[in-house]
Amino acid sequence: MPEVPRHTRRRGTTLLKALGVVLGVVLTIALISTAFFQWNLGGPGPLLVARFSLGAFFRELPGHLVWLIPFMLLSAAVIPLRALQWQRTLQRRVPFKERYHLVAIGAFTHNVLPGKLGDIIRAFLLARTQRMPFLQCLGSVAVCKLLEFAALMLLVALSFLGPFAQTMAHFEQALKVAVSLCIGLVALVVLLAHYARPLGHALHRRHWLPRAQNLLLHVADGLGTARSFRGMAVALVYSIGPVLAPALAYGMALQGLGISGGLFAGAVVLGAIALGQALPGVPVGMGLYYFVTSWAARSLGASEADAAAFSTLTHLGTVISQATVGAISVHLRKLRLKDLRRGGSLAREAAHHVAHESVEPVPP
Repeated sequence: MPEVPRHTRRRGTTLLKALGVVLGVVLTIALISTAFFQWNLGGPGPLLVARFSLGAFFRELPGHLVWLIPFMLLSAAVIPLRALQWQRTLQRRVPFKERYHLVAIGAFTHNVLPGKLGDIIRAFLLARTQRMPFLQCLGSVAVCKLLEFAALMLLVALSFLGPFAQTMAHFEQALKVAVSLCIGLVALVVLLAHYARPLGHALHRRHWLPRAQNLLLHVADGLGTARSFRGMAVALVYSIGPVLAPALAYGMALQGLGISGGLFAGAVVLGAIALGQALPGVPVGMGLYYFVTSWAARSLGASEADAAAFSTLTHLGTVISQATVGAISVHLRKLRLKDLRRGGSLAREAAHHVAHESVEPVPP
C-alpha cells in the first residue's frame, strides 16, 4: 500500500484543526446566546426569542458595580492563595515569590490564550526555573487541583444547609455524581502515590518498558504528598482558601442581584462551573461558562436579565482581574509574549522535555 505523502498528511491535519476551530466557535456562540435568547427549535415563530430588552440590559449594567468590584478583588486573591497552597504539594522548598509569579503567569495564560493550559505552563516553568522534573511539578499541580475539587465539594455540601435547601435539591443528583468522581480520583491518586515507584522498579528489574519506568518514578515524586495522610490533610486545609474566595465572590454577586441568602449559593455556582470546564483544551469553555452560570442564576431565582448580567460581568471580572495580575508577572519575568501567544507551544515543549527524561536510566 503506497505511503501517503507528508505534505498531504500535513494538509489533512491542518484541515481537521481548522474544522475543530470553526466548530468550537459555532458551539461557543450558541452556548453564550442561551444567556440572552431562548432557542425555539420545535415551535412556530422565530428561531431565537430575546429573553429581555437588550437596551434596558445595558442601561442597568453600571448598577452592578456595587458587587462587581469586590468580586474582582476576591478573584484576584485566588492567585496568592494558590501560591500558598502549592508549597504543600511540592517535594522541596520553593520561594513564595517564585510560586506567586508562576501561578500568576498560569492565570494569565488560562484567561487570555486558548486551550486553558495555564496549569500545565506553570508546572513547566517551575521545572525550568527550579531544575525539577516536569512530571514531578505537574503532579504537584494535579494534587492541588484535586484537593481544590475536594474542598469545593465540601463547600457545596455545606451550602445544602443554607436557605436554599429546597432549591438545592435540584442539584442533588449532580452533587452525588461529582462526589463519587472526587472520591474515585482521590483513590486513584493515593494508589499511584503508593505503588507507582515499586511498579517502576519492578519494570526496571525485568528490563521492560524503559520509558514507563521513569514515567512512574516521576509520577510518584509528583504525587508524594498523597503518600501521607497528614500531608494530604494539611494540603486540603490550604486548598480551602483558593476555593472559598471565588465561592464568596459568586455568592456576593448573587446577593447583589437581590437573591436573599445568595451568599450560600456561590459554592454551587462555582461547582457547576468547575464541572463544565473540567477538561483542558475544550474549545467551548467560555460558552459553557455562560450557559451554566445563567442557568444556575435563573434556577436560584434571578430574573433573566439579571442572570445574563451575572454571567457577563463575572466572566469579564474574572478575566480582567486575573489577566491584569498575571500580566504584571509576565512583564516582571520578561517573558516573550510571542511564546505565550502561541498558546500550546510551551505545552509541546514540555511534552518533548518529558520524552527526553523518559529515556534516562532509572536509579536503583
